[in-house]
Parts: sequence; structure tokens; C-alpha cells
Amino acid sequence: MGGESVTEARLRRAKAIRDAGSIESALAAGTLPWRADVTLSEAIVLGLLRQDIRHFLCVLGHGSTEVGEVLRVYESQGLVRTCGVRNEIEATHAATALRWVTGEKAAVVASIGPGPLQALAASIAPASDGIGVWFLFGDETTEDEGPNMQQIPKHEQHLFLRLCATMGEAYCLHTPGAVGVALRRGMNTVDHPFRAGPFFLLMPMNTQPAVIPSLNLDELPVAAPPRLGVAADAGAYEKAIEWIRAADRVVVKVGGGARQAGPELLEFLELADAVAVLSPLVSGVIPFEHPCNMMVGGSKGSLCGNYAMDEADLLVAIGTRAVCQSDCSRTGYPKAEHVININADIDDAMHYNRTLPLVGDAALTLAKLNACLRTLPRSDAASRWLDACYEKREEWLVFKAQRYATPRLFDDVWGREVMTQPAAIKAASDWAREAGAVAFFDAGDVQANAFQIVEDDRLGRTFTETGASYMGFAVSALLATGLATPPFYGLAFTGDGSFTMNPQILIDGVMHGAHGCILLFDNRRMGAISGLQGAQYDALHATWDTVEVDYVAWANAVKGVQGLFGGHSVQELIAALDKARAYDGLSLIHLPVYYGPDPLGGMGVFGRWNVGNWCTATQAMRHDIGL
Repeated sequence: MGGESVTEARLRRAKAIRDAGSIESALAAGTLPWRADVTLSEAIVLGLLRQDIRHFLCVLGHGSTEVGEVLRVYESQGLVRTCGVRNEIEATHAATALRWVTGEKAAVVASIGPGPLQALAASIAPASDGIGVWFLFGDETTEDEGPNMQQIPKHEQHLFLRLCATMGEAYCLHTPGAVGVALRRGMNTVDHPFRAGPFFLLMPMNTQPAVIPSLNLDELPVAAPPRLGVAADAGAYEKAIEWIRAADRVVVKVGGGARQAGPELLEFLELADAVAVLSPLVSGVIPFEHPCNMMVGGSKGSLCGNYAMDEADLLVAIGTRAVCQSDCSRTGYPKAEHVININADIDDAMHYNRTLPLVGDAALTLAKLNACLRTLPRSDAASRWLDACYEKREEWLVFKAQRYATPRLFDDVWGREVMTQPAAIKAASDWAREAGAVAFFDAGDVQANAFQIVEDDRLGRTFTETGASYMGFAVSALLATGLATPPFYGLAFTGDGSFTMNPQILIDGVMHGAHGCILLFDNRRMGAISGLQGAQYDALHATWDTVEVDYVAWANAVKGVQGLFGGHSVQELIAALDKARAYDGLSLIHLPVYYGPDPLGGMGVFGRWNVGNWCTATQAMRHDIGL
């Protein structure tokens, strides 16, 4: 490096990239040489920059100080943003939310041992929901001089690699010269066209500062994997048309893989005289008001969604993994004689028996199927099917309206009438839609009620992390509001249990400019599990507490957070939300809510699920159906 220090060389390269506007422009102008002596850590940061990753959410430790130093230099030139946070789980949820809502990519940086294990646990959310997130983990040294502090205490190599490779795709940079290959494998995972997910890059502590002499920067990959094409024919479309024409009652189950297939889906519903049942992941893929939208189905599904699933004689599954709650543990379609399964993943496409798989991009494949259907006449039987489903939809709307009309019930814990979750969620979700706020729903009772209540007219209104149902996702997701370009306002619907698992957002949200509100539904229990215990065993155990918490005081104890009380009426709640929206920062609204036996206090359960003492009957039904 000719007398130039490592830091000076890094700074020179960072300035060249800043002045040129991008790595590609700097390389083209010659201000950034194609070959350079760089440490492995700098090569990783340069490679991620080339993939347009500029957000790094960090809990730095002794396993990642070298990467942290590279980020310091590159941030000084405005090329990256480093957000030091207080918990790796929070960092993972925020990175997931940022990619999910805006498409912007981020990397989570952790130390070694406990930190990566926390991030690894949280990575089940992006893995389950198909969201690409980078993870940079410190790892044990490669020369095996003795046990490294915080590594897994066994005399074996690559134990963290083994753990990470179980959750997603992983690579250990034991050899610095393999950095280009590692970055390519990472890009293929986080930018996968139909099943993106987490990628874990393990960085041994002694290879991070190792210099790669004369690294060819063109080895750092740039081209993301291409989108999958339309499903192959070979007579498959002709068979699909035959089954659709023969069916009297067609239901379309829409999963996360159909996020971008809204227009094609609407046309298919019309051409096939079908109704749609949505997974919570794709609320808004077709408008709530569409008469063929039967909303959610499954163990927490709607009356109309579950009716359509129970009565259909043909299932058209689009981009769905058939998660247990979503398809009633494989008992959701007891009368289906055939399945047409459109999916880009062959295992998911072959999930059911009696299946015609159409393996390809959902939107492109639906478009081709629609082209085949356009000349076919509609049958009277199919029209009767639509009428029957619409009647059930109207019955469901009446069911919901009854709950909204009784917004308060007496609660023994609170010793007074408090708001019900259905009424509060309805008021707040309507408010969010009118205010242009992005709504996040946390796992538990809040989530289970909410995805039955929301009335999205398009995608992007609400984000419900049902893939892993990770408690604390929604509140942590608010950190993304301070990172996104352009920024957005977020409303996190959370329970007292979920919030207390990730309360550090109160501090990190202020530090990194979050603009949103935590709406905390407090029933002093894990309401979803209390409800499940009551339904299964008629007894509750270890799912509630008697500890009073002043959440407003807690919020106001953090300078920069606005703590508010949500009141006991819709009017008071809306006034609190308006006050939160006007605040330039993060707010928390505490809302006591009802828990008890009154059916007007919740949305009910209309499906089946293979849990607890329901398993024997559910499994027997599944094997009897044989689908």
C-alpha cells in the first residue's frame, strides 16, 4: 500500500465511490482501481454496496469489530448507514420489515455466540415469509488455537455454520479469497425470485482483518437471479381447463407467492366462476370489497372463507405453502376432488394428492391459464356457487358488525367496561388506512383478530407476520420507518406480551428517527393461548399475570417518546391516534382491552387445527379425506 495506512486506503476508496455516485461509476472513471489490496471485511462491505445494500443494523461485539471499523469509514462518506441497536432480534425484524414494505435491502451484523443465536432465532420470520435479509456473524478463528469465547463449546469445526445452514443458506469465509463466491451465493438467496430468505455469512475473527492482495473488484457479483417463467405446458393447461369446466364449486387459495398476481387473479375468478380465500400475508391482493373475496380461511378464518374451503370441489392453490393454520392442518378441503397447484417451488406444488402441478411464476402462469379460459361459457351451477358464498360473506359482515356495535364490555381484571379488541382494531385499522399509515400486526390474539378485521383495498396496507408468528415483530418493525427512503408512518398493533419481549424499540426508535406509533392492547395475558386452553381443556394455566404496568409512564420515561392513554371508547382512541400522528417521532398508546367469555369480545374460531387434544380427530379427518 506504499506507506498508506489501511484506514487511509479505505477512506480514499470510499471518497472515490462517493464522488462518482456508485462503485460502477467510480470503476468506469478509473478513480477506483479494478484491483486493490483490501481486507476481507472491506471486501464484504464493498460487495454488499455493489448489491445496493446500504443499511447495516448492528449489535457489534468482539466478533465483529473489524467489520464495524469498515462501516465507520464508509459511513463517514455517506455510503452506508450503521444503526447500532440493543437486540439482534429487533435488528432482524427491522431489516425484514424494511425489505417487505419498501424493497430496500439491509444486513444484520452480530458478534459471536449469543448475539448470532438471537438473530438466528428471529431469522425464522424472513425465512417463513420469503423475505431476503443478509446476516454477518463473527465466528471462531480458523487456526484452532483453543476455544474462542462464546463459540459453541465442543471440539468440532463449523458448528455455527451447521446451525445457520439449517435455518437458511450459509457460508463460512474460512478462506478470504472465496469472498466473491460467498457474496454470489448470498445474492442468490436474498434476491431469489420466488423464495427469498436469510443468508448467513460467517466471518472468522482472524480472517476479517486478513488482506486479500490485488483483489479484482469485478469478482464482487452484481447480477441478481432472474424471475422464473411461465409453467410448462405438456398438456397441463388442457387438463386444468377440463377440471375447471367439470367443477361446480371452485375455490382459489391465495398465498404469499401470489403477491404480484392481483390483476391475473381477479380475471381468473371471473373466468372460472371462483371465489378467493386469502392468507393473511396477502391482504389487499384483491380489494376487500370484491364480492368474490371470502377473506381469510383456516383455523382462524372467516365464516365465508371456511365455508368456501369446506364446500369446494376443486381447489386452485396459488403460491401457498399450505401452513397448518391456513389449511386446517390439511383438512381444509374435505370435498375437493382435484387440486390445481400453481407454485414456483416444486415441493409446495406437489403438497396435495390428486394434484395437477403448474410449476412457474404465479402471475405469468395465471395469465396463460386465463387466455385458455376466455372462450369458455359460464355454467348455472357455478353461479349458484357464487351466490351461496356471497350469502356467507354477508353473514360474516353482519357477524363483524355486531362486535363493532358493542365496543365495550365489563372486564373483571380492569374492574370496569373497557374496549373490545374487535372494536378497537376496526377503529384503528380504518384510521390507519385513512391516514396512509402502514399497519404491522404482532403475533397472538391481536394478530388473530386483526387479519379477520382489516379491509385492505390494495397490498401494502398491512403486514402480518404469520409465517413464524414472532412475538415482538410489529413493534421492532417500526425501526424501518426511520431507515426507509422515502420514509413512511407505521402503526404497530401489539399485545402486552409481545411488547415486553422487544421494548428496546422505545430507545432505538428515538435514536434512529422512527416515526410511528405502538398501539398496545393490554389484557394482561397471552390472550390467544388462554383462548386455546379454554376451548380445548375448559381451564387456563400460566398464560396471564397479576402485575400492573404503567406503560404510559414507561414510554414517557424515554426522552423523545410520547406516551398516551387510549381511553375506553372509539372516540378517545381516535383522538389518541391523531395526537400520535401529529407527533414528530415515536408514540405509544396504552389501551386496556377486554378478555373473557362474552362472544362479542372476539372474532371466534371456525376452523380445525392439529394442536392439543384436537389432534386425534383432526388427523383422523385428514387421513379420511386423503388429499
